[in-house]
Amino acid sequence: MEWTGGATGAVRRHGGAAVRAVRRAWTEPGRERDLTVQAGKAALAACVAWAVAGWWLQAPMAFVAPWVAVVLVESTVYRSLVHGLQQLAAIAVGTVVATVVALVLDSTMVAMAVVLPAVVLLAQWQRLGSQGICAATGALFVLTNGQVTLATSGARIAEAAFGAVVGITVNAVIRPPVYLRDTRAALTDAAREAQEILEAVADGLDGGEWDGHAAGEWHERALRLGRLVDQARSAIGWSRESMRGNHRGRGTAAVCPPGKAYDDALAVLDHVAVHTAGVTRTVQETASHNDKTARPGPRIAGLYAGFLRHTVRAIGLYGQTRFAETGTEQSADGALREAVEDLHRSLDELHRRLPGAVADDPDALATHGALLAQARRLADQLVQD
Repeated sequence: MEWTGGATGAVRRHGGAAVRAVRRAWTEPGRERDLTVQAGKAALAACVAWAVAGWWLQAPMAFVAPWVAVVLVESTVYRSLVHGLQQLAAIAVGTVVATVVALVLDSTMVAMAVVLPAVVLLAQWQRLGSQGICAATGALFVLTNGQVTLATSGARIAEAAFGAVVGITVNAVIRPPVYLRDTRAALTDAAREAQEILEAVADGLDGGEWDGHAAGEWHERALRLGRLVDQARSAIGWSRESMRGNHRGRGTAAVCPPGKAYDDALAVLDHVAVHTAGVTRTVQETASHNDKTARPGPRIAGLYAGFLRHTVRAIGLYGQTRFAETGTEQSADGALREAVEDLHRSLDELHRRLPGAVADDPDALATHGALLAQARRLADQLVQD
């Protein structure tokens, strides 16, 4: 009964997630809709390839065309083209080698024993990339499909070429994938998470809370922030690749490839992630310290909390000037300059006040020095930019 209940709960969770994904795909743009469109395009490419090769021309190996077409509706137009060329090369090589060996040896089993090790090794050739295994697939199609002739092998290569043309054309012409929305979302998510972490730390310090458990949670979130920045870096790469050979971006400011502004934002967020982790680590170590004299007093903690809140505001405005939707940059630019000035004044105040607040205690000196150092590092990128 316990196993049945667990299985039922898992089915409900996954079923609910599937229903929500379908609803999002229907109601709003996003990853779910993009995946749905790509699936439909793959099916369309396969149907077109089969209709021409199998139904109209009645080619002897017509199944090869829709098979190649469906796998070449790739995540980007550029990737479809590159993988298409690699796959064609691999299929052609595997087909030619298997045909020649089979005709010479006149034995399928012996030919398979000779050909397969060679084409599997060929699959590791770097120039064929992830499509190298298609050399072995092409060879198997030759050796396991009855009588081997030059005509059937030539037809198989021609059908693969036709399927590749269909797949690449469908992917390039019909709503080619663009990942700029994913890039903006990834950068925005990273910036928002940094703001939320620093805001939580500021609230804790302002309220005089030095709870070890809460500080540990802040630090865990700060460590995960680094992974969000890595996801943003990956999304920028996908965005640039998705615009290569993509007609949707031509002459449209809303879908221009990410440029230096995105790179600058990524560099800043990378520093913010590292130094946010440094701040939370210092707070966690201080909170878990048994000696309460090492902790900053309420006035210094409140001042540091104010600095963190200025940082939160600056990060939010920085995001609006770098990777928000078009049209918000100018309105946020002036506010960002003001926020950076406030951040600088707050940091200068910390420099003036923290040294005088240090007691004659090495632990207190270490805590105050670490907080001041992390504040300086956290502010540097935003202040300089």
